[in-house]
Amino acid sequence: MGKKRIIKKSGGEAGEEIKNRVSSRSTKKRFTKGVLYIESTYNNTKLTLTDEQGNVALWGTAGSAGFKGAKKSTPYAASKVAGLLGEKARNLGVTEIEIIVKGVGSGRESAIRAFGASGFDIGRITDKTPIPHNGTKPPKPRRV
Repeated sequence: MGKKRIIKKSGGEAGEEIKNRVSSRSTKKRFTKGVLYIESTYNNTKLTLTDEQGNVALWGTAGSAGFKGAKKSTPYAASKVAGLLGEKARNLGVTEIEIIVKGVGSGRESAIRAFGASGFDIGRITDKTPIPHNGTKPPKPRRV
C-alpha cells in the first residue's frame, strides 16, 4: 500500500478560520446601539440581535449552540447562547443595548444576566409576554 500523505496546515484550527470568515462577512453591518430579543419557551431559548430599525444582525438558539433535547430549555444553555452572541456583538461594535423579553421559559433571567456580564450598557428591559385578559370561551354544557 505505501505511505499515506498527511498535509498539515500552518496557522491553527479550522474553528479560527470559520470565526474569521463570519466576522469578515458581518463587518458591513456596524452599529453601536442594538435591540436584543429574547424568546424563552418551555423547549428552547432564542436570541436575536437587531439594529434600531429592526434589521437582524445576529441570532442564536440553544439548539444551534449544541444543546439537544431537554437541555435546550435550561438556564445554563441560555447563558451560553447569550455569551456567544455577546462576543459576536462586540465584534460589530455594539455598546448599548435594549432588551425585549418574550415567553415564560426558564432561560429568560440567565440570558439577561449573561448578556449584562459581557459588559454592555443595558438601557431598558421590556417584557412582551402575551397575557390573555379573559381567556377562551368555556365549552357549552353537555346535553344528554
